[in-house]
Amino acid sequence: MTYNIRLDTPADGANAWVYRRDLLIAQIQTLRPAVLGMQEVLPNQRADLESALPSHVFIGGGRDDGRLAGEASPLAIDRRVFRIQSAGTFWLSPTPDVPSVGWDAAFRRVASFAHVRRKQDGARLLVINTHWDHIGKQARVESGRQLAGWIKANLGARESLVLLGDFNTGINAPAIAQMIAGAGIVPTAESAGALPEGQSPSTFNNYDPLPAPGTVIDHIFVSTGVGIIRAMVVAQHANGRVASDHFPVVALLALPAKPGSGSCR
Repeated sequence: MTYNIRLDTPADGANAWVYRRDLLIAQIQTLRPAVLGMQEVLPNQRADLESALPSHVFIGGGRDDGRLAGEASPLAIDRRVFRIQSAGTFWLSPTPDVPSVGWDAAFRRVASFAHVRRKQDGARLLVINTHWDHIGKQARVESGRQLAGWIKANLGARESLVLLGDFNTGINAPAIAQMIAGAGIVPTAESAGALPEGQSPSTFNNYDPLPAPGTVIDHIFVSTGVGIIRAMVVAQHANGRVASDHFPVVALLALPAKPGSGSCR
């Protein structure tokens, strides 16, 4: 599941975090994701989410210092399902090991990752969560190229991949196409026929509970050995209120225990 939860800012008025926090947390608890990637998470929001999701381990630091400063794009991994082997954060820039702005991006952008093993059968999985820049067109292209190269260098021979996040661009954009080709991955919702371009709800809703069909900018990608059972935009509202200015995207996947065998959620 990928979810841009919208940062906590008083500028949002009636849609500020304090007024939608419980709705968002209830939504996550209902969907029960084993793997959750979030974007725009500030430290106080992370504290609220960690308290509400005690079964999940949170991974990933803030984009300004790799620890607590600035927005984070953390992963939340269900410890009942997976055992974490290693994890970290890197920046989408030519200097990925230090806090930095890449290319023509407006802000620092990061990717958080975790190598995990499924407790049930030892299946290995690399999960990456990211948030691409909303302004820099070159930054999105270069971020896709960087991620494709990073995946090639770090994905194990017997390891599956899930890449998720807010990419701030549609599935047909050159930056996405280049990344898909370079990394050898497939989009889940589009492959499942769930999100025909221009017919599904835009994942950016701007707090409108009934947005017009539009561009899906939040995506989940997987390596070719992962089965895609179902995927969708969760365009929910409660009495006209939405939990964030984005809708979450969820995918039910069949992860092989080893190449060519076994599957489960």
